[in-house]
Amino acid sequence: MQTYQDIKRPSKEDQQAALESFEVLKSAISKIQNPYPELEIEETKESLKIPMQALELLSKILGEIGKGRPVSIMPIAAEFTTQAAAEYLGCSRPHVVKLLESGKIPFVLVGRHRRIQFEHLEQYRKSMKQNQKQAIIDIMKSDEELGLYDS
Repeated sequence: MQTYQDIKRPSKEDQQAALESFEVLKSAISKIQNPYPELEIEETKESLKIPMQALELLSKILGEIGKGRPVSIMPIAAEFTTQAAAEYLGCSRPHVVKLLESGKIPFVLVGRHRRIQFEHLEQYRKSMKQNQKQAIIDIMKSDEELGLYDS
């Protein structure tokens, strides 16, 4: 599995190519009626059928790369080991184990090994981000009330 440390920011050349391709693909998708359009690779003259869902995902990927954002793809039904979950959350494996054992993130045992569904991990990550955002808002309000922050 690719880790977040392996994901690189797109180069300026990659961004430019992605932006140009994004515009072309976005326009083409709006005109395609076939759920499995055929595309031809110019260099090899090979054609392939691609599901519309994959083309739409490719369009999103190109849009993000065009904005200079790194992109990674993960199947939603993926199960994480505790180590992979720790890398995803940016914390230690023992911390993830504590989260699992305290019931904050659901998991299943496969033999003696814990496995975490991506959707449960993502729910926890979103919840933590929301809590962090609220804590920052609360701190800012407190600072304003104490006269420590001028708007």
